Amino acid sequence: MTVYTSTARFDDSARALTETELRKLAPSVFAVDAHHSRSDRFQPIPTFDVLRALMAEGFQPVGAKQSVARIDDRRDFTKHLIRLRRLDNAAAYSVGDTVCEILLKNANDGTSAYDLIAGLFRVRCLNSLVAQVGTIDSVKVRHTGTAQDVSHKVIEGTYRVLGEAQKALAAPQDWARLALNSDEKQVLAESAHVLRFGDAEGETNTPIQPAQLLRPRRRDDTASDLWTTFNVVQENVIRGGLTARGRDANNRPRRVTTRAVNGIDQDVKLNRALFTLAAKMAELKGAAPLAA
Repeated sequence: MTVYTSTARFDDSARALTETELRKLAPSVFAVDAHHSRSDRFQPIPTFDVLRALMAEGFQPVGAKQSVARIDDRRDFTKHLIRLRRLDNAAAYSVGDTVCEILLKNANDGTSAYDLIAGLFRVRCLNSLVAQVGTIDSVKVRHTGTAQDVSHKVIEGTYRVLGEAQKALAAPQDWARLALNSDEKQVLAESAHVLRFGDAEGETNTPIQPAQLLRPRRRDDTASDLWTTFNVVQENVIRGGLTARGRDANNRPRRVTTRAVNGIDQDVKLNRALFTLAAKMAELKGAAPLAA
């Protein structure tokens, strides 16, 4: 997930975002009214009010982003995503560790309810770089009722999805013991290829090949176990930067480079689908379901 900030470190200098930093990254977090397109039944509950309640429970914002509004008057109401982590547990992290975090999505223009998403993140380095390796569970809270009611439901949902993510922390250990042969790796790559590049009918029209999704970007990711293979595929799908030569509509040679997935909804959807795909592969290989 591309919700990185310099404050979201994994060493002693980790801290929450300040209100000023949060306003700069995602001003729509502070919207107190609904967009004019909403009816009177829509209850605009400011995200920051809910965030204050979560912070009182120990969940601190360490990253934030918002969608690019195509219509200027939606900029202060558009969809946003906040990355939350507990900073009061004195945990010591190392490169390669997997941590649980919560993603809170909302909008006051009608494009999103409060959506709490539990995610697993693999620590790439201690200066905050992580790769989201799956969304595990989610709880949606609609824009109805009072701010206090919504805050209560969001806090309740946060603990629920965090509990599901804690169960999924078994994945790094369990999946690392499952060796994949070349055919199994190809199945994962081909499925991920359709998820990333397929149209509504599942047809792909890109010179990027499934095998490119299996190419590791770092020396530590050359193993053939399920956990490593999944991380390689996930990173190649989400981060972009893959290149290939193809032809345009006029049959002229062209060079294609994949873009990073930056859209909030597409990012969440792809991460969830890829994690589900790997989890099913693990079960086929004999591993117990993560939520058992």
